[in-house]
Amino acid sequence: LPYDPVKSFAPVAWVARVPNVLAVHPSVPAKDVKELVAYAKANPGRLNFGSGGNGSAAHIATEYFKLVSQTFMVHVPYRGTAPAVNDAVSGQIQLVFTGAPAVLPHVRSGRVRALAVSSLQRLAQLPEVPTVAEQGLAGFEADQWYGLVAPAGTPAAQVARLNAEVNKALALPEVAQQLAVEGAIPLPGAPLAFGELIRREIPRWAEVVKKSGATAN
Repeated sequence: LPYDPVKSFAPVAWVARVPNVLAVHPSVPAKDVKELVAYAKANPGRLNFGSGGNGSAAHIATEYFKLVSQTFMVHVPYRGTAPAVNDAVSGQIQLVFTGAPAVLPHVRSGRVRALAVSSLQRLAQLPEVPTVAEQGLAGFEADQWYGLVAPAGTPAAQVARLNAEVNKALALPEVAQQLAVEGAIPLPGAPLAFGELIRREIPRWAEVVKKSGATAN
């Protein structure tokens, strides 16, 4: 990259996080994560998982799941999340582990089966679906997250004002409601907390990328 993801920016606000949902086609003989892991270990390479492309958030989240569960599944990269989810619905691939908004309608219609969510807490839109961590993979967390940054060197007073305005907006009921529709959880907080998240996440996911051998398009 032509910039440093830490030094080139001033963190402003951590806006929201979006848990990923682990969903399988109904033909997969697994009703929970333990059964999925057992099936994958008994049938290495038989399960195909889709994502929005090489190096996408869904790709890396699933590679992390593979590493933690010690399973082997075949990655099928698509040009976007929608075609990957569509093929999971039709049974062309067996599994997706992607942001909740893309799969929620299909879970509710029964066209895919939700086995778990990636956050440490259950998703309000799917309260009956347990987390991955609840199902034996302790500490597992692989949410997508979104925030605002400014150019490095932005005056602290400007950063503080932007942060305050974002937090004010996130507290509005209509904003929270719209975020909930999208499967997102608002996270108002200080710039320092967001900066710490960025610094913490980079080495964590770099290790997953290195161990999995994943590359970007």
